[in-house]
Amino acid sequence: MRLLLLSTLAALGITSAAQALDTSSGQLQVARVADGFDQPWGMAILPGPSAGMLVTERGGKLVFVRDGVRQTVRGTPKVKAKGQGGLLDVTLPRDFAQSRDVFLTYSKPQRGGSGTALAVGKLSADGARLSGLRDLFVSAPGGWTSRHFGSRVVEARDGTLFVTIGDRGDRPSAQDRSNHNGSIVRITREGTVPADNPFVGSDTTQPHIWSFGHRNPQGAGLDAKGQLWTSEHGPKGGDEVNAIRKGANFGWPVINYGVHYSGKKIGEGTAKDGMQQPAYYWDPSIAPSGLLIYTGAMFPEWKGDMFVGSLKYDHISRLELSGRRASEVEVLKSAETHRVRDIQQGADGSIYFISAADGAVYRISR
Repeated sequence: MRLLLLSTLAALGITSAAQALDTSSGQLQVARVADGFDQPWGMAILPGPSAGMLVTERGGKLVFVRDGVRQTVRGTPKVKAKGQGGLLDVTLPRDFAQSRDVFLTYSKPQRGGSGTALAVGKLSADGARLSGLRDLFVSAPGGWTSRHFGSRVVEARDGTLFVTIGDRGDRPSAQDRSNHNGSIVRITREGTVPADNPFVGSDTTQPHIWSFGHRNPQGAGLDAKGQLWTSEHGPKGGDEVNAIRKGANFGWPVINYGVHYSGKKIGEGTAKDGMQQPAYYWDPSIAPSGLLIYTGAMFPEWKGDMFVGSLKYDHISRLELSGRRASEVEVLKSAETHRVRDIQQGADGSIYFISAADGAVYRISR
């Protein structure tokens, strides 16, 4: 096991000595495993002891790191890298070792602006290129701004794909199901609409939509039962964690727990019939991004807990889940947790996170 762990670390190319991190589970170690990234956004750890990792850079590059060597992957989509848009999430399916499929979300140029899109391509054995790249989903045109793309992609237990989409800065559009703004969409791996999506057959709703009324969900993950959870940016106050329900309306901007940055009220209040309450909310806002629900063996005391990165306060929030509710129980903070953009679990149960400010990937271990 020790040799396997050392080879895994060598494959990712540790560039700094481990630093101490004080937690409720004792003093842990934080080590930098890769750096030199320009605005890193998402990451995926390839299976196998020396397989490496993929990291997206918002400007449009996909970087493959293995054996301490970095290379830019060819064959990525053309992105509109402006504001919060660009090359965003990267996810590997459970059958990656056989299929070599890589899923990428990005801001796709559209007439009058750009929209959230999901593409898939096959990664070569040497990690140098994606072949056969094609779009599986492109949101309906409806965003001329350069913000609130959402853009996490999660493979469900049944193999379908969830993609989160923000309201694109157009608040009312999150309640307008004729577009994809402010929604979570669900598609098949071939890019078609599953027959059991909640709005299939509607004349006024995009059939891809699984849930709606979201502001900007930049974190998403499944728990052990396959329940989809998201972390979502609120306005001033009111960042949320949500347990996603099929066909549900999560209320934005009609109900929320925040206010405009000017201090003015948004919407009608904090509750309304037919609209979901958050599982948890932060006030003041922490600017939540990547989300991980822990299932590993390295930290058994954290099994089933949720970890959410904070872009504003430079920490990782640990939350305990109970049914469809969540509660923050601990904040993990060190010099390395600097604008945490994404969080992933390693094969050995260690926790990896992106520091967007440092342009680096770090690993938390015992």
